[in-house]
Amino acid sequence: MDKSERAVELFKSGYNCAQSVVGAYAEDFGMDMMPAMRASEGFGGGMGRMRLTCGAVSAMTFLCGLRYGKGQPGDIETRTLVYKTIREMAAEFEKIHGSVICGDMLKGIIPQNEGARPDARTEEYYKKRPCVECIRTAARIAGMYLTAD
Repeated sequence: MDKSERAVELFKSGYNCAQSVVGAYAEDFGMDMMPAMRASEGFGGGMGRMRLTCGAVSAMTFLCGLRYGKGQPGDIETRTLVYKTIREMAAEFEKIHGSVICGDMLKGIIPQNEGARPDARTEEYYKKRPCVECIRTAARIAGMYLTAD
């Protein structure tokens, strides 16, 4: 199974959008599954269900840091590479989905809900939202940009 389909499988099993993309690659980037799921949980629903940056896009950002980041203060060269790669990945995603903002992609599909509680996962949930395709796209883009040497 390729990583994009693994990410969709994780989403359909109950993980959020960000966790699904991160989870598909966690072991490839040296992370055990549970710490990866815990670290990425808050990015779901456009960061805490605030409908800001799409969780799948945030997951690409998270993975980019794991792939290229060195965690050193003042390392401008590394930070430039990380930021450049994130911008390129986000542009690819935006070409396909029209935005990297969760709320923009859900506008007109579901009403804005100010609550923190996630909606129940039903067949209608999966039919109405673009989330599955966003997750598939983000996982594919992550593979293109982050796994080749």
